[in-house]
Amino acid sequence: MHWKIAKTLAFLFLFTGAAATASAQALTGEEIKTTFVNEWERAKAYTQEYLNAMPADKYSAKAVDSIRSFAQQMLHLASANVGLIGAATGEKPVGFPGRGLENSPTAQTKDSVEYYVNASYDFAIQSIKKVDLNKLGETIHMGNLPPVTRYAMLLKAFEHQTHHRGQATIYIRLQGIRPPQEKLF
Repeated sequence: MHWKIAKTLAFLFLFTGAAATASAQALTGEEIKTTFVNEWERAKAYTQEYLNAMPADKYSAKAVDSIRSFAQQMLHLASANVGLIGAATGEKPVGFPGRGLENSPTAQTKDSVEYYVNASYDFAIQSIKKVDLNKLGETIHMGNLPPVTRYAMLLKAFEHQTHHRGQATIYIRLQGIRPPQEKLF
């Protein structure tokens, strides 16, 4: 009797898998672009929660002396958003400071950090909306980094901001504050 149940279940799994495969469709370039935009919008909102969670007087806090402060961590995230997305899309930022932003004494306040971080996400979102999908397969060179496609650089840019937001979790915890709940979806 058990073999009949096992045989029936095996058939159902195979049938369900075949049906799912038969209904799968390829993504269009516009759907990929929309997904990127949606993910960057979600990341912007999530990062804003991190900025809100840290008290203004703790933006200079460091986990240990030899690493970036919370403000510097977030300004690094912002500069990299602009640099990596600019490389991936070919867009040029207007009026955004360069890589030295994280060490600028005037950029370390909560208001300044929020401004630059949000501006960097806005740049990323607008640049992705304008990207020429036909160019995503082009290989680009950025400094001493290995050559990658524009598409791969978009992925690396998203990974980078996620990495640094994740690092900021410990800064918030060290202040006795519970960091924002993850926002995977």
